[in-house]
Amino acid sequence: MFAPDRLPLAERYAELLATDGTLRGLIGPREVERLWERHLLNSAAMAEVLPRDATVADVGSGAGLPGLVLAIVRPDLRITLVEPLLRRTTFLSEVVEELGLDNVEVVRGRAEALHGQRRFDVVTSRAVAPLPRLLEWSMPLVAPHGALVAMKGSSVGQEIEDASGVLDNLGAARPERLEVGTESPASSPATLVRVSWADPAQVGSAGRSSTGRSKRSGHRKRRPPRG
Repeated sequence: MFAPDRLPLAERYAELLATDGTLRGLIGPREVERLWERHLLNSAAMAEVLPRDATVADVGSGAGLPGLVLAIVRPDLRITLVEPLLRRTTFLSEVVEELGLDNVEVVRGRAEALHGQRRFDVVTSRAVAPLPRLLEWSMPLVAPHGALVAMKGSSVGQEIEDASGVLDNLGAARPERLEVGTESPASSPATLVRVSWADPAQVGSAGRSSTGRSKRSGHRKRRPPRG
């Protein structure tokens, strides 16, 4: 999961989470004993589905999960950590500096503040919000060829159903459910949801999009940004 030359960085990050992260309230004390399995390896599993040399925005990055882990395990990625709380962005900046992660940028603010200004190949998140709300925050940041990739739990099926109207409004394709981290004993399995923009060619003459909802429902579709 972590290459030999990247493992020391992951170990130091885990140490910072267990010490400063706990003292600052970013990680609960009960999480310290399971940092690797529940948080680091779990986050690293997402790297399996991210394209090479991609630009990535990690929305609601918190203590850096999964964004900092992805930056460690995949130095080819260019990661932007988006987090509104000062105490969290301070911690993130300190970790980035100490680990020498020159592929990471820390942005203090909400995802909505970047709408219309920035676009990314991938927009990630972990335990941030239910899928309908997450789509509204994240999809405006997704490039036309890109995708939202979110870590989800056991309620993922219901969240996908609940998001059907939002998907239609945004012009997004039906979500894909992915299981990662299942092939190696050194990994920690994780469930992901990947959402791309709908292909306009898939909108049929009957006025139905790839989500299966009618375009005549009165909602206005938001198409992927040009460029």
